[in-house]
Amino acid sequence: MPESVRYSVVVPVFNEEESIETTYSRLKGVMDSLGESYEILFVNDGSRDRSAGILRDFCRRDRRVKLLDFSRNFGHQIAISAGMDSASGEAVVVIDADLQDPPEVIPLMIEKWKDGYEVVYGRRARRKGESLFKRWTASLFYRLLRAITSIEIPVDVGDFRLIDRKVCEALKSIREKNRFVRGLVSWVGFRQTSVEFIREKRLAGTTKYPLGKMVKFALDGITSFSTKPLKIASYLGFIISGASFIYFVAILYQKLFTNTTVPGWASLMALNLFFNGVILIILGILGEYIGRIYDETKNRPLYVVREKVGFDNEETSAGN
Repeated sequence: MPESVRYSVVVPVFNEEESIETTYSRLKGVMDSLGESYEILFVNDGSRDRSAGILRDFCRRDRRVKLLDFSRNFGHQIAISAGMDSASGEAVVVIDADLQDPPEVIPLMIEKWKDGYEVVYGRRARRKGESLFKRWTASLFYRLLRAITSIEIPVDVGDFRLIDRKVCEALKSIREKNRFVRGLVSWVGFRQTSVEFIREKRLAGTTKYPLGKMVKFALDGITSFSTKPLKIASYLGFIISGASFIYFVAILYQKLFTNTTVPGWASLMALNLFFNGVILIILGILGEYIGRIYDETKNRPLYVVREKVGFDNEETSAGN
C-alpha cells in the first residue's frame, strides 16, 4: 500500500529555471520542519527553458517530488487545476514558483486548517517590487469583481492558499475551461479564513502576467461569476435609445417652430460615431460571453500531460 500523504504542495511552473532550485530548497525546508508526510507536485506548464529538466532531477533525488509535464503551455489556472487533480494529500497548498508568496507562511495556514478551517488563503498586507500601475489595477480589479458578483471573493488575495481534501474534490468536479480558481474556491463555500503576509519581489526572471494576460484573467473572472456586464449593456441601450428619441423630438421641434436649426454634417457624424462605438462595445461584451460558451461546448480536456514523473502510474494523460 502506498504511504498516505498528509500535505500536497502544488507548484505551477513556467520558465522559472533561475528560481526553481531556491523554491524547491525553501519548500523542502519548510515541509521537513513539520515532521509529517508530504509531497511536492510541480506542474511544468510548457516551459521553454531548462525548468523541466531541473524538475526531473528533483524527482530522481527526492521521492516526495512529483512532476506533471504538460505537452504545451495551457495557462497558470489550468496548471493549478491539474495539480489539484493529481494531489493526494489531506490538505493541498497552492504556491507559485517565483517565491513572491513565501513558503514560510504555509505552517500558519496549516495551524488554521487544524483549527477546523477548510480553506486558508494568503492575504497580501503589502506588495513589494510591483509598479504603481500593477498595484492600482490589481486593487481596482478585486474591488470591481467584488461589487458585480454575488460571490464573496476576498480582496487582495491570489492563488496562494491551503484547501482541505473535501474542497479539492469539489473543485475537481468543476471542469469549466476559462478557469478563475480563486473565484471557484469562494463559490464552493466551506469554512474559510486568511493569514496575512508581505508579498515579496520576484526572486528572478520576469512576470508571467503581462498586461495582455492580466486583461484576459480579469475577463475570465468577471464573465465566470457575473452577468452584470450584459445587464449594463442592456440598460445602456435603453438609455441611449431614450436619449436619441428626446434628441429627435427636440430637432423636430426646432425645425417646425424655430429658425435655430443649422444645416451641416458635423453633429450628425459625431452622433453616428458615438452610437456606433456604443454598439461595438455591446457587441464586444456579448462576444466575450458567446466565446466562452463556445469553448465549453467543444468539451476538450483542460490539459494534456506529456509525462508524469514520480507517480506510481507514469504515463501520458489528459485532464477531462
